[in-house]
Amino acid sequence: MSEIFTKAMARNIYYGGSAFFILLFLALTFDTTMALPERDHRENITPQVAHGKIVWETNDCIGCHTLLGEGAYYAPELGNVYKRRGGAFIKAWIKGMPTNVPSRRQMPQFNLSEEDLEALVAFLKWTSEINTAGNWPPNIEG
Repeated sequence: MSEIFTKAMARNIYYGGSAFFILLFLALTFDTTMALPERDHRENITPQVAHGKIVWETNDCIGCHTLLGEGAYYAPELGNVYKRRGGAFIKAWIKGMPTNVPSRRQMPQFNLSEEDLEALVAFLKWTSEINTAGNWPPNIEG
């Protein structure tokens, strides 16, 4: 290799590196797109699950909770809450908020209808069935 680094050499490195990383990005995107249908169980998405996601978003649950690692870290991870506690517990917990226990963080009362509660539980059940391929959340209590 010559001792002088020319503009042509720099250009070739830039274009070659860019082409390599663009191709790598496309290959990883394709691989992820092919793997997702087997992992996310999209065939289990019902209108009730979709409605539960709307309830989740409308009430900004992700502003305090995390779901599969995404969201705020103020309140517990809810990616596996259905497996940990079950639907009846989730509904009772939401209905019983706030608990007014001193020195405990309080979840607000959203006054959700029974239909909204059922939909939210269905959404959390569907979320708990996603194969994260990384054992998320890292511990049983989220």
